[in-house]
Amino acid sequence: MAIIAPDIAIDLGTSNTQVYVKNKGVVLNEPTLMVVQDGKKKTVKAFGDDARLMLGRTMGDLSAVRPLEDGVIRDYDMTEYMLEFFIRKAIGTSRLVRPRGWITIPSRVTAVERKAVREAAENAGIRRGALHLIEKPFAAALGSGLPVFEPKGSMVVDIGGGTTEVAVISLGGIVISRSIRTGGVKMDGAIIEYVKQKFNLLIGDRTAEDVKFDLGAALKMNDSRRAFVRGRDLVTNLPQTVEINSTMIYEALKEPCLEILAAIQFVLERTPPELAGDIMRGGIHLTGGGSLLCGMDRFIATELDMPVLLAKEPMECAILGIGHLSENIDWLQRMIASPIQRDE
Repeated sequence: MAIIAPDIAIDLGTSNTQVYVKNKGVVLNEPTLMVVQDGKKKTVKAFGDDARLMLGRTMGDLSAVRPLEDGVIRDYDMTEYMLEFFIRKAIGTSRLVRPRGWITIPSRVTAVERKAVREAAENAGIRRGALHLIEKPFAAALGSGLPVFEPKGSMVVDIGGGTTEVAVISLGGIVISRSIRTGGVKMDGAIIEYVKQKFNLLIGDRTAEDVKFDLGAALKMNDSRRAFVRGRDLVTNLPQTVEINSTMIYEALKEPCLEILAAIQFVLERTPPELAGDIMRGGIHLTGGGSLLCGMDRFIATELDMPVLLAKEPMECAILGIGHLSENIDWLQRMIASPIQRDE
């Protein structure tokens, strides 16, 4: 039996959590979701994939809980329980020495939020004093193969579940960044609100997410794909089915897409000229699950008149980035520790 637990890297996201174990790669990718039984003391009934199967189908004193909101911890205790479950599932518990850890965080977090992540992770099983918090856009850039340690400007746009991180990276650090609370979850909410306003029909989060994947687009498409959605009629309170099309979902998603575009423009306008020239030549790199929205790369490229490239495995860029850091600890010495320019 190994005495020392292997190093572990965690991409802690609002929608999904991924775990990378040293020398093994990505071993876990599950929803950041749990089903909890309410009472004097909350009891967790399911985590991750098991909880997703119950999403929208819970009843009585059972409720689905997302312990993270907008990329930061909303429920400290639930986050600790969830991390402990994922760590145990990834590496087991039969180790005398706890693992070292790497965890992604949004580029714009307060000291209190940073401390909350650190304490939750250490209480969940990470060795105290051996946890590294890595800003998500830097991890995503590293995982997508960008030259983050070279004297060259690279721009990454990581569209996650709770936040979109836009950053310009050079010489091992983030030169300027912007983090906005717009991502896949907000897109789902926009679809729910659109269907509610247009049809007086209330649909669930899971239905909205399925509609986004099937019909959603950042650009108006010529073809009009259609689908039927089921929900609860807000007038009669009875089950109802309506037909929607891709044009409707495009209208619903227009505002979140424009918010992401505005964040990119904000960073570009404040990027030093030399680095801006590098970005014009190398393009803007899209990562994160939200970048898979149909036409997102073409939408940004058309609006900014710049090349935009979608990462090969956009949903795994951040976890692969911090995974590489866990296997190359000397890279931490090359990362800039000086204050980083942030948006206010």
